[in-house]
Amino acid sequence: MNQLELENVYEQANKSAKQSWNAMVNKGEIGYLPSLDGVMQSSEILSEVSLGLVEIPINKITGTYTHSRSISFAHNFMPLMGINTEFANKWMSLYRAHVNEGIRDPIKVYEYLNRFFVVEGNKRVSVLKYVGATSFNAYVTRLVPKRDPGNKVNTIYYEFLDFYKNTHINIIWFTQPGRFKELNEFINQYKWSKNVFDSKEKQFIAEIYRPFRNIYLKEGGARLKITTGDALLNFLKIYGLPEEITANEHKEYIQKLIAELEAIEQDEANVKTDSLEVPKKKGMLSSITDRLSFRRTLKIAFVYAKAPETSGWAYSHELGRLHINNIFKDQIQTTKIINVPESAEAYEVFEQLAKEKYDIIFTTSPTFVAPALKAAMQYPEVKFFNCAGTHSYKSLTLYFGRIHEPRYILGMIAGAMTKTNIIGYVAPYPISEVVSSINAFTLGVRAVNPYAKVKAMWTYRWDNPEQGKDVAKHLIEAGVDIISNEDLPVPGDMSKEYGVYAIGKDEQDKKHYAMAIWNWGVFYESVIRNILTGTWKTLADISAGDQPMNFWLGMNTGIVDVLYSNRNINQPMKSLVEGVKTAIIRNEFNPFIGPIYDQNKVLRVKTGQVCDYEDIINMDWLVDGVEGELPNTEDLKPTDPFSYMKNIVHNEG
Repeated sequence: MNQLELENVYEQANKSAKQSWNAMVNKGEIGYLPSLDGVMQSSEILSEVSLGLVEIPINKITGTYTHSRSISFAHNFMPLMGINTEFANKWMSLYRAHVNEGIRDPIKVYEYLNRFFVVEGNKRVSVLKYVGATSFNAYVTRLVPKRDPGNKVNTIYYEFLDFYKNTHINIIWFTQPGRFKELNEFINQYKWSKNVFDSKEKQFIAEIYRPFRNIYLKEGGARLKITTGDALLNFLKIYGLPEEITANEHKEYIQKLIAELEAIEQDEANVKTDSLEVPKKKGMLSSITDRLSFRRTLKIAFVYAKAPETSGWAYSHELGRLHINNIFKDQIQTTKIINVPESAEAYEVFEQLAKEKYDIIFTTSPTFVAPALKAAMQYPEVKFFNCAGTHSYKSLTLYFGRIHEPRYILGMIAGAMTKTNIIGYVAPYPISEVVSSINAFTLGVRAVNPYAKVKAMWTYRWDNPEQGKDVAKHLIEAGVDIISNEDLPVPGDMSKEYGVYAIGKDEQDKKHYAMAIWNWGVFYESVIRNILTGTWKTLADISAGDQPMNFWLGMNTGIVDVLYSNRNINQPMKSLVEGVKTAIIRNEFNPFIGPIYDQNKVLRVKTGQVCDYEDIINMDWLVDGVEGELPNTEDLKPTDPFSYMKNIVHNEG
């Protein structure tokens, strides 16, 4: 290259530097390159570890060692010095060397929190970033910070250290704890072509991560707040682990994933909590109305993880299906599919139903959320509903009841009836609706009996009455005299071991006090009526077009309620129950009103403050009065139906 061409290149790099510098300053931030001494204190470092010569990703080189070196570069590592400086001449010489023979000498860096800061080779990095290089060799010294369990980034970094020890992969990062372990499980499952790649990990990066990253960024993924690693993990959970990712086969899937992740970031305002009415939208064509114009019946499928004869949960939804059959008669055609696997295999069932031209498919268990989301993304002409209380999706409508409201009342009954002040709670699985239910139940107990404690034990299974009864035996051994167990009995179950009940020496001594009930027919009737009457002009209206819609409905809608025993509960207690129930329905009382303290006596909800939807669905703590702890979801067995989809999304706010 001649001098004029070199100067033109430098001027372009310098222009990029000035643009970056101005952009940072306009945001009120420092425009210069970050320096290690500006982001880290030496007192924070536990140890220094030499990693030797390592290939590192260029995009993770984010700064230099000292502030004195940083002022020569803008925040994007482009050169700020004028073209007539010695700095510029050296930069141009390096660029010429790169074009002619390639920059070969390794740089020297410190690694801190999975970011690299240059000790020697700043100009080399600047040139490499300018030409779009992806990786380069470096002598790396790792600065290991002291452990700080209260710091999320610190926690993630220590998980990264374990991941790096197993894989030597340094180009992936996550925004939430637990995800490095999940990714490592996918890598362990990956099929290694030993005759092509030196290791399974290198093949995974070459065939999965890098192609995904290229497509994801090209399709606009960079505008999301999450990392590429977060997006990839969500992709693998929804679509499974392919042998390789290619634009031809996976571009459409990644586009749909980006749309879903964008919706997830904005789901707070799109939750219906008081009614099922959704305003009509003008100017929209009615896909479902058009289809009904030539087909007189609405085809609806209900998918159950178990049979209604063996599951109280499935039975409650089956009652809802029978209810709408009775209400709408020949206007609808419904079918039920039972014993569907609580795993990714459920997708095959959903796909077949979509191909059979069902208009609406209700997947009635939280364990179906991942395969249901995949099916909803693949078949947008079919409206999928999933019964779960997690975040909103663009393609998949979620519906659930505020079961914590009747749970609070059950807690009041248990607190009043206990004689030992030790109450047992059988908890199925550590998801948001279960955690909030334990907390509401305990608050109800303490409202009438501040001396009582609630012992919580876990079954680690959703809708598993037999396992619930086994856990109840352990609670009895721990000294409880009242137990809160599965909400709903299996049809024909005369054991009384559901809801809230008192234990006895034998069966006849057991007393059943109350249970929370689900009236799913109320929800299903309202959904179908809104569609048939045209209140929801299109199925897209249910999700408000590009914005997702969740239904999270309480006692005021009749979807959840309390049923109590007239024989075993006295009149003063009945009056109290009815009074609290009325107050909840009228929105005059919320079980989650402060002050509320957690198990460690830390104030979580201030006096007079009321928890909203986001507060409740993101509860990851237990209230004062609970004996027991939340399970570490990282330790859940892979065979558990929830384990493969846990944390499929997470509010990154």
